[in-house]
Amino acid sequence: MPRPTYFPDNFTLAIVATVVIASVLPCAGTTARVFNVVTNIAIAALFFLHGAKLSREAVVAGATHWRLHLVVVLSTFALFPLLGLALKPVLAPLVTPDLYMGILFLCALPSTVQSSIAFVAIARGNVPAAVCSASASSLLGIFLTPLLVGVLLATHHDAGTSTWKSIVDICLQLLVPFIAGQIARKWIGSWVDRNRSTLKYVDQGSILLVVYTAFSEAVNQGLWQQMPLPALGGLIVVCLVLLAIALWTTRFAARRLGFSKADEITIVFCGSKKSLATGVPMAKVLFPVDAVGAIVLPLMLFHQIQLMVCVVLAQRYAKRLTDQV
Repeated sequence: MPRPTYFPDNFTLAIVATVVIASVLPCAGTTARVFNVVTNIAIAALFFLHGAKLSREAVVAGATHWRLHLVVVLSTFALFPLLGLALKPVLAPLVTPDLYMGILFLCALPSTVQSSIAFVAIARGNVPAAVCSASASSLLGIFLTPLLVGVLLATHHDAGTSTWKSIVDICLQLLVPFIAGQIARKWIGSWVDRNRSTLKYVDQGSILLVVYTAFSEAVNQGLWQQMPLPALGGLIVVCLVLLAIALWTTRFAARRLGFSKADEITIVFCGSKKSLATGVPMAKVLFPVDAVGAIVLPLMLFHQIQLMVCVVLAQRYAKRLTDQV
């Protein structure tokens, strides 16, 4: 019997299992320090592979569609942060202060790359533009996310290190490996393209390592004792509200600005999603170790909700286009 499309994928189930393991068997002491070193190496490998996977030809093919990319960037780095701040009177009472800080961090993150492109392809949208837009969002996020985090969390005394130090740290840990991957693509690009299905396990393994180390530290600091069950329920509501507003706003903007249906699809899927692959490593750089677990919890939940909602939405777009043929 095939798995229902709304059922969590294997990676999401692996994340849940990792959180459970970290909650029951958290690493500490020397083991935690070893895991942190291994995790930093894995994150560098993750962004090196991101750079090596990114085809410059595909980016150039969609780069001229600047109006579409501008809408996506504004949705990702302006609409979401404004929503996070404007809805504070409604959202903050539903969750704990740490979870709300995680929501603001979520709002500052770039769009996803792989899943955005996949959903645009399923919905029969403008795939070259999606490749360019999602990739550009990921790159811009390296600089814009720390700046936005500095602004959004300015009133929180645990917001982490200074903004400029955060940008430098992120550049060293994420951007430098990414650029190295882009340079190395000349020699390893064909091998990377042939082995994408295998290399995805490096991506996923890196994220699982970060999740394990982050939640281990958070559990050692009493995360679950300080996390009331109603706050988790409120977090689900918050994620649903943010995603619903983003989906409606991007679709409305695309139609009012006269974009084609294929471009509308690209704007909706690239402009409404947030990257778990980028967000988890960034959280490790931007926030104190003991705060990362609570910070990434909203992101992990939003990630699964956006996947379940977008797979249904993509199929509806595709069906409408088929019916019109």
